[in-house]
Amino acid sequence: MIVVDEAENATEVLDKIRKTYYSVVVLDIAMPGKSGLDALKEIKAEFPRLPVLMLSMYPEDQYAIRALRSGAAGYMTKDSAPEELVTALRTVSTGRKYISPSLAERLAFNLDSDTKKESHEMLSDREYQVLCLIARGKTISEIAEQLSLSVKTISTYRGRILEKMQLKNNAELTNYAVRHHLTD
Repeated sequence: MIVVDEAENATEVLDKIRKTYYSVVVLDIAMPGKSGLDALKEIKAEFPRLPVLMLSMYPEDQYAIRALRSGAAGYMTKDSAPEELVTALRTVSTGRKYISPSLAERLAFNLDSDTKKESHEMLSDREYQVLCLIARGKTISEIAEQLSLSVKTISTYRGRILEKMQLKNNAELTNYAVRHHLTD
């Protein structure tokens, strides 16, 4: 196994993938500009067979399912053991999916339960990202800058989030996010 390249943002990742063959791409969710989920969708649209392993600081319960639904071959947190990363890379490089034992258990438990989806699970990836940033105390302007979007666009996302989740304001959003451990 050889690490042959690295990139600072989604645009650079896509440029490199277009010019060079890689057997696996390791991608973070938090990147400057486009999110890793947005980059993942673009990679899978152009290179559907290229395995992408998401490696992120965000806990599995926040992003793993979203990443897998978007085409990721696996998802790991950065606090995973180095041996687990090697196992994950070997697994996805052979065309198989990799999920941690804890995520597998959570998925199996959800199959057994008749519970309805939580409100935040109904949000788009970008809406979910904005929800988490609002809950972490970021202002609309700070979120807009971080995501390279306009303040008006972020305000629109905020409005959709409030409507979909049937909440009234940022305080209720934050309270919901804390209750559901989305701010960890």
